[in-house]
Amino acid sequence: MKKNMGTLDKIIRIVLAIIFAILYFTGTITGTIALILLVLGVIFVITSLISFCPLYAIFGLRTCPLPKDDK
Repeated sequence: MKKNMGTLDKIIRIVLAIIFAILYFTGTITGTIALILLVLGVIFVITSLISFCPLYAIFGLRTCPLPKDDK
């Protein structure tokens, strides 16, 4: 897997995951939407840690700069 996520993208995903977790664990959101956001937050954290988003790969997107040898 080649990296396809830039630093800003990773930071935004981590911040959103933290917000989702806070909303969930404080009981601000409940029910199905709460579980969906919690799962989405976990996915955001995982993709941020590995710097790879499968959806970006499918659509040919990348938010990180190309390595010098790929230009």
